Amino acid sequence: MAAPRMRSMRIGELAAATGTTARALRHYEQAGFITSERAANGYRLYDAGTAVRVRNIRSLLEVGLTLDDVRVFLPCLDGDVTAGPASDRALRVAADRLAVLDARIAAQVAVRDRLAAALRRATGTRVRPVA
Repeated sequence: MAAPRMRSMRIGELAAATGTTARALRHYEQAGFITSERAANGYRLYDAGTAVRVRNIRSLLEVGLTLDDVRVFLPCLDGDVTAGPASDRALRVAADRLAVLDARIAAQVAVRDRLAAALRRATGTRVRPVA
């Protein structure tokens, strides 16, 4: 008995199912993160498993990784990205990205502190601290 064929989704259906845009999906495909087949009319068709991959890509992007960073995680994008042991390279990428985010936060806090000090000098009013 042959395995049941997974239902194909067109790009708009996949975008809706994953909370992204057709444009982002085309970008992920061009970058080699996902693949599609073409229907006779030229429409892109994605298998249902692609939704898992796209959700994982989006999750990694949402925590501050770049698409170049996400490339390191390609081998585990089809399952639970957080379930398995991470490779040394993936851990390095995540740690490096965390350091970049920490540096950006520190720079923004320094800018905020300078602005608060200037406002305090100009008005004599204490500025509410960051929560």
